Amino acid sequence: MAKKKQEYRLTKSMRKKLVVLLGIIVTALLVLIGRLFYIHFVSGDRYEKIVLDQQGYSSVTIPYKRGEILDRNLTILATSTDVYNVILDCKVLNSMEKCIEPTIQALTEHFELSEEVIRKNLKDRPNSQYCVLLKKLSYEDVKEFEALLEDKNKGINVAGVWLEKEYIRTYPNDMLAAHVIGFITSGNEGINGLEQYYNDYLNGTNGRKYGYLNADSDYEITVKAAINGQTLVSTIDANIQRIVEEKIMAFNLQYAGIKLSTVVTEVTEDGEVIENTDNAEMSFGSEGTAVIVMNPNTGEILAMAQYPSYDLNNPRDLSAYFTAEELAAMTDEELFNAMNEVWKNFCITNTFEPGSTAKPFTVAAGIDSGKILGNETYLCDGLEYIGGFNIHCVVRDGHGMETVADGIIDSCNDVLMQIGAEIGVETFVRYQAIFGFGRKTNIDIYGEARTDTLIYNASNMDPASLATNAFGQNFNVTMVQLATGYCSLINGGNYYQPHLVKQILNDDGTVAKNIDPILVKQTISKETGEYVRDYLNRVVSEGTGGSACVDGYTMGGKTGTAEKLPRGNKKYLVSFIGHAPADNPEVVVYVVIDEPNVPNQAQSSLATRLAKEIFSELLPYMNIFPETGEEVDGSTEENYEGGIFEEGN
Repeated sequence: MAKKKQEYRLTKSMRKKLVVLLGIIVTALLVLIGRLFYIHFVSGDRYEKIVLDQQGYSSVTIPYKRGEILDRNLTILATSTDVYNVILDCKVLNSMEKCIEPTIQALTEHFELSEEVIRKNLKDRPNSQYCVLLKKLSYEDVKEFEALLEDKNKGINVAGVWLEKEYIRTYPNDMLAAHVIGFITSGNEGINGLEQYYNDYLNGTNGRKYGYLNADSDYEITVKAAINGQTLVSTIDANIQRIVEEKIMAFNLQYAGIKLSTVVTEVTEDGEVIENTDNAEMSFGSEGTAVIVMNPNTGEILAMAQYPSYDLNNPRDLSAYFTAEELAAMTDEELFNAMNEVWKNFCITNTFEPGSTAKPFTVAAGIDSGKILGNETYLCDGLEYIGGFNIHCVVRDGHGMETVADGIIDSCNDVLMQIGAEIGVETFVRYQAIFGFGRKTNIDIYGEARTDTLIYNASNMDPASLATNAFGQNFNVTMVQLATGYCSLINGGNYYQPHLVKQILNDDGTVAKNIDPILVKQTISKETGEYVRDYLNRVVSEGTGGSACVDGYTMGGKTGTAEKLPRGNKKYLVSFIGHAPADNPEVVVYVVIDEPNVPNQAQSSLATRLAKEIFSELLPYMNIFPETGEEVDGSTEENYEGGIFEEGN
């Protein structure tokens, strides 16, 4: 008979012990898991850095490339050029003794570095992981060394050295369109111009390269690529800009003079004074000369230039404006203010009385509002007595009987004062706002001046102020304000927002954004515009703007001569704004010369002749062809013989 298999059964006591043991094990596992989670989430970064540090960990920033600025024909105005810094990681190299000598040998062979400098850094900065040996080398300078680092067969014993890539901003045309483009400072921050206004578009996002040496001395790398900035396609035409800047420069060289700081050094027995004139210095041809070229049918700025200017590749160089002694004597604040003055964009920042270039706006307001019909005649006897003042015309003896057209053609203040009175304060102020005076144009560039406090409103405009405002005195504008409003006078009343950028491109050249012309409002009717354009055309063909006309072309425009405050100092700002062709305008040129360096500053012909120089090259370049074979007699000129505003008896 077979024996029964013996069965073993756990006693109650044994089961309790097993449960306790299992509980202890589970608890220990839970504590361990909890500790691991704690380390990972609370101290993980610290421990990871320790481990990676022991493995020769490195983290290198991959800089983005700032987007380019192009002209409308894709000519480069601003770009970023890659350069390289040679960086020594002393900590890594010191930890790999067998690599020290090969690394030093490779560095001295490929670069102009002394062995002593490298050894000194390894000794004096043993734990430094960022020691700059060389800065801003071209790719040609580093490409052989880069190949050595990438070739493991050749560079296996080179360690602790890497090439840091960065970009420097360069401007291939130096001074061209300096006040439009602007420049950048450290950290890719734009200063002035498009560089500042479109900074967020031009900048990208840095990438990063992570790497460490593993136990087998293999360099493990993870790369997060940089995202480059976007490119601006501006409305500027580099060729038109160059034409304008060359003509401005030529004008200022023509009228430049010599200022002599004389010092009496000796008086002879005969009373003759011997003077020391060693402190002679050049003066500019004007306090400032500026030009805007604009497409009247889109609001696009084709050129915006001024003199004096500055070099975008060296914007802080003031040696053209001050002597070395003057610069050395300046405080930091004075130097900062001087640089800001040089960088300031006259076309959008400076305000001034427009003078007679405002007269077409007054006539347009009168006709468009129905206050005048355009066929009226007025007697100009040389002055109007208004509000206790005798306010003179430019011709003290008077023009005699004048039509509305004659008032514009002859630039007659008397006619414009009478038209202003017929318009009335309420309507006049309303149309000033319609034309954009006292309001920013919102051009896409920082620094546009506020002029709302520099014009009258209905509550504070008295009769004398209305009279002087009617012919362009006692209120202020900016160049971009007047140019934009003028475009609406000649294009049928369409007021387009002025702009300097027409397109934004991605890094791969695809279009990210098109910036189309923005029609802001209708200023006047098309019929009113036809009246005004006819008057402006006759200003050039038979009036004060004749010297601006290019033979063979039909053109329109208006001269301006504004006496600066305080009155009586014989300081003037002269200007001319014109367009071509006369009846189908394709381009507007606005010239302003602030205090020309001539004995009699009140000569609008200075501005018209400069405008003619610009138009002469501009029109053929733009494929605007001559329409007639006629020559224009430009002998008529708007001149001031003293003040026009005096107290009456």
